[in-house]
Amino acid sequence: MSEYEIKKQICEIGKRIYDKGMVASNDGNISVKLNDNEFLCTPTGVSKGFMTPEFICKVDAEGKVIQAYEGFKPSSEIKMHMRVYKERPDVKSVVHAHPLYATSFAIAGIPLTEPIMPEAVIALGCVPIAEYGTPSTEEIPDAVSKYLQYYDAVLLANHGALAFSDSLLNAYHKMESLEFYAQLLYQSKMLGGPKQLSEDQVQRLYEIRRQFGLKGKHPADICPNAKAGKPSCHSCGGSCGGNCGGDDSALIAEITKKVLASLGK
Repeated sequence: MSEYEIKKQICEIGKRIYDKGMVASNDGNISVKLNDNEFLCTPTGVSKGFMTPEFICKVDAEGKVIQAYEGFKPSSEIKMHMRVYKERPDVKSVVHAHPLYATSFAIAGIPLTEPIMPEAVIALGCVPIAEYGTPSTEEIPDAVSKYLQYYDAVLLANHGALAFSDSLLNAYHKMESLEFYAQLLYQSKMLGGPKQLSEDQVQRLYEIRRQFGLKGKHPADICPNAKAGKPSCHSCGGSCGGNCGGDDSALIAEITKKVLASLGK
């Protein structure tokens, strides 16, 4: 695919996320990796639903402009995209949006860890929440960094969602699947709470994923809890806080705090 064709595809995906209400006004951003030092990205201050190929900017691995038409400059969130590419060499595209239901969970501080739908378990795995960071600063890349080796989609606290994969279409599909999963989870909670898949059912879905040879990071392959014989992300009931890829220091600190409080210390 030529560079121009990739720019056209970015515009098409931008229109899709805009038309689906995953972004409002000038929100969201998209990028595609051309090679180790050339990346295409959407510009700042432009609606994703009304872009044409000349809008798309080209930057280097540091996010510095290589090429941009007059009046356009790279997204202010380019630092976040560059961190994903740096730490996940398998990733070829990143999509950031503010889908309504997924962002609602991010604002409420609720990670998407409940196994309620086979397709979501197989395609997404779990979706944790990266702690809040000020947009356009290094705070968001730093917050996202700790999850990159364990997941292919992340909620951004009080902000939105981030999805990444080995192609632009696949990254977009992960974002779309994430929003659909979040909407189903929300609506099932309104109906009295979802009936979750059992641990055995989840493990069978994990095996199907392995048989399909699907790429990316997923609890089926790398969940540290599952490897250690503990409940996997999908069967911990969210007690991991969507942070199965991290250490237990926060949990230990919280338990210690409660114990000391109960002792009146």
